[in-house]
Amino acid sequence: MNKSFPENSAIRVSLAVALSALAGASDSIGFLEHSQLFMSFMSGNTTRFGVSASLFDWVGVTRFGSTIALFCFGAFSGTLLAAWSGQWRLSVLLSVQAFLFAIGNLLPEGPEAFPLHAYPVVFALGILNATLQDEGGRSIALTYVTGTVVRFGTGLANMVLHKPAPSFWIQAPLWVGLTSGAVAGGFLQSSLGPQAFLVPAAFSGALAVIAFGLTVALPGSSYVSSEWSAQPDAHPDAPATVRP
Repeated sequence: MNKSFPENSAIRVSLAVALSALAGASDSIGFLEHSQLFMSFMSGNTTRFGVSASLFDWVGVTRFGSTIALFCFGAFSGTLLAAWSGQWRLSVLLSVQAFLFAIGNLLPEGPEAFPLHAYPVVFALGILNATLQDEGGRSIALTYVTGTVVRFGTGLANMVLHKPAPSFWIQAPLWVGLTSGAVAGGFLQSSLGPQAFLVPAAFSGALAVIAFGLTVALPGSSYVSSEWSAQPDAHPDAPATVRP
């Protein structure tokens, strides 16, 4: 049973690459703008959290620990929104992300331990990972590359042994999308400074408008929905959140 979301593979892969590029750009902008704080790369933040703890640097512990917790809460919130939104998932999640990308600069900068104007972006990128699902119903990793590289390597091995999983074929485009976005984000930050986050906001908002239009014009269509997918990473017995 195909539990991907959306069901149409061309739309799903195109969106995955586009959103991966958006995530790469946002992480690159945030890394440069917020003193090497990762917006979505929680492995890097976890390492820095551990180093800070070993040095009794409690400001760093709070800075990186709060960022990790907020990203996790974003994934939690995005999964609930995905389940509650049904066939409107794409337009709802993309709209929320666009709003969060846009409001970060309106918040006070905050102390080093609590980078308040980075938090909305971190929260948005946590939500981003609940947007799409592969054929097995697993969330597509859009904001980090380690799992992508691992899956690509194991997929190559499985090609030698027999054949790779269907999700293997999207790994290379995801890496290219994230990397290209990171390069673009570096240029954007050098040109626009903190206002560079408005570019991911506009991009996410444009995708939300397209998704909304498709949902209105083609309700229940495989372009924006799937009748078999539950919320991301759900138990195999979980019921579909969009039923025919």
